[in-house]
Parts: sequence; structure tokens; C-alpha cells
Amino acid sequence: MSKIDNIIEDFELLDNWDDRYRYLIELGRTLPPFPEEERTDATKVQGCASQVWLVSRATPAPEGPHLGFLGDSDAHIVRGLIAILLALYSDRSASEIAAIDPAAVFGRIGLKDHLTPQRSNGLRSMVERIRADAVRALATPAH
Repeated sequence: MSKIDNIIEDFELLDNWDDRYRYLIELGRTLPPFPEEERTDATKVQGCASQVWLVSRATPAPEGPHLGFLGDSDAHIVRGLIAILLALYSDRSASEIAAIDPAAVFGRIGLKDHLTPQRSNGLRSMVERIRADAVRALATPAH
């Protein structure tokens, strides 16, 4: 079972939203430390009310570049959202990333209906950034 499937299953076991928010915050605590030198304007995600940084790393592979991501935020719930996005997108090929429907995942978790409009916009901005990084990786010739 993949990491994102485990997260979805865990969310489905939690009955109320207080428990789900606590789990979301817990997920954020599992993020690896974010390098201070990566906290730059270039890695900052625009369109988020909280401060959010995302870094992608492309690795060549026979079926096309694979991307891994690092992320961080100054907000606990947003860190949890980043953890879900990293579980959904990291270590996949750029073409797989382009094909993923994050709305379906967030719908299954029920987050779509429980995020403020600001957080929903921030989440959309993070997804757009991840997809843009995947498109850029596909367009960059391998060396």
C-alpha cells in the first residue's frame, strides 16, 4: 500500500473533524527538516496566506524524469497539507504527476469541505507549483 493510500485509510478511520485536524497536524510533524538555504523567494509558493516553500528535485529515469519534493510552512495545518501532497506526488515520474487528480484524493479525505477558502487557494497554488515543476522537468533535456 502506498503512503497516500495509508493516509487516506487513516483519515477514513477518524470520525470527527477535530481528530482529523489533529492527524493533519501530526502529518506535518513528519516532514523532513527543510534546509534554511532553500527558504528563498524562488522556492516560496505564491498565493498562500501562510508562508510555504516547495523544492523539487528531478532525477533522470528511463521513463522520464522522476521528481521528489521537499516542503515547509509556518502554519501547522498547512504543513500537514504539504505532507499529503508530498505523499501524493513525490518519487513519481513527471508524466504521472501531470495525470494525478488531487481533487479526487482530497474529496475522499473530506478536506475539500473543511478547508477555509484561503487554505483551499493555497492548496491549489501548491498543486499548480508541483505540476509546473513536472512540466519543466519534462521539457528539460536529460544530460
